[in-house]
Order: sequence, then structure tokens, then C-alpha cells
Amino acid sequence: MTSMVTCDLSISVDGYSAGLNQTEERPFGDDGGDGWGSKLHSWMNDPEESRLQADWLAETKAFIMGRNMFGPVRGEWDRLWKGWWGDNPPYHAPVFVLTRYPRDPQPMEGGTTFYFVTDGIKAAFERAREAAGDGNISIHGGATTINQYLAAGLIDELRLRIMPITLGAGTRLFDGVPSLNLQQVESRAAGPITHLTYRVLP
Repeated sequence: MTSMVTCDLSISVDGYSAGLNQTEERPFGDDGGDGWGSKLHSWMNDPEESRLQADWLAETKAFIMGRNMFGPVRGEWDRLWKGWWGDNPPYHAPVFVLTRYPRDPQPMEGGTTFYFVTDGIKAAFERAREAAGDGNISIHGGATTINQYLAAGLIDELRLRIMPITLGAGTRLFDGVPSLNLQQVESRAAGPITHLTYRVLP
């Protein structure tokens, strides 16, 4: 299997991966539910969907995420935030976090280590490529980070879960991204969820 750079994102029908007014108590903001993605990420309650996600994570050997996805701390690192996922995050691989503020790597249980990259998206990509070897890289989110990598032409495949809600405002996929030429690889209904997979063509 050829290694790929992918993204995997749950979005509303109108394209939002999070609502307005994100806080530590409501990390997805005004998301149409409890602020913790109870609607945007309701697929996590489905054992089959969760298994598919776990299989996909296992294929991925390095991850890149924005600081907003990693946690709510802004500016200088004034406390030792270790992410939303507890002591054993689901990644089990290197995770490169985009930030403007230096911080030492944060090793976690299960093989995950968070590395904090201060010199931009391409530097993070180069480090992820080196770490992944022949494995896949996930531009893991949120939408703002995915948009930057789409605009830079560095994503091979988009994997989207379309959830049956609209948010009307928030953080939106494709904002600021130039026109893309996409080839549909898969379209699949799973109960109320629609899965769409697109190859990003040159």
C-alpha cells in the first residue's frame, strides 16, 4: 500500500467542525449539543464506527494537529496541559502540535509523544514524514489546520463524516482554501452518517 497524507474529520452538513465560543468546558463550542461533540461525534457511540476509526488510526504512523485541537491553553505554556485524551491517547505514534510557543516533548502512555513545532506547517510535515517512514500521515485537525495543509497541496485524501446537523457558524472546512480538483473514492451511508472520501488530484 502506498503511503498517504490523509485527514479524517467530522463536520456538519454546512461544513463546520466546531461551533463558536469554544472553551475548556465546551471544546467544540456551540456545537448543537453538549459542547463536547455529542452530535458532531455521535458516531463514537457506534461500535462498528469506532472499530473502523481504530483501524484507520493503526495505519497512521504520525499525526499533525493544531494547538487548538491539542487543548485550550493560549499564549505561553503556563500549565502542563497533556491533551484531552487522558494518560493514554489513542494515537500510539508521534503527534506534532503546531504552536508559536516552545515546549519540551510530552511523552504519554501507549507510545504517543506530543512534539511542539514552532516553525510552521512545512517543518511539522517534514518531521512527520521522517517519523512515519513508509506509513501514513494524518493531518488530524482541526479544520483550520487541515485548511492550511490543503492550501499548501500537502493532503492526498480527504475522509469526511457528514453529520445530520447544521451549525451556521464556527470553524469551517475549506475556508481560505483555493479551488480543489477532487476524485470521489467512496460514498457510504452508515445510519444517519454519510461517509465521503475524496482523492485530492493535482
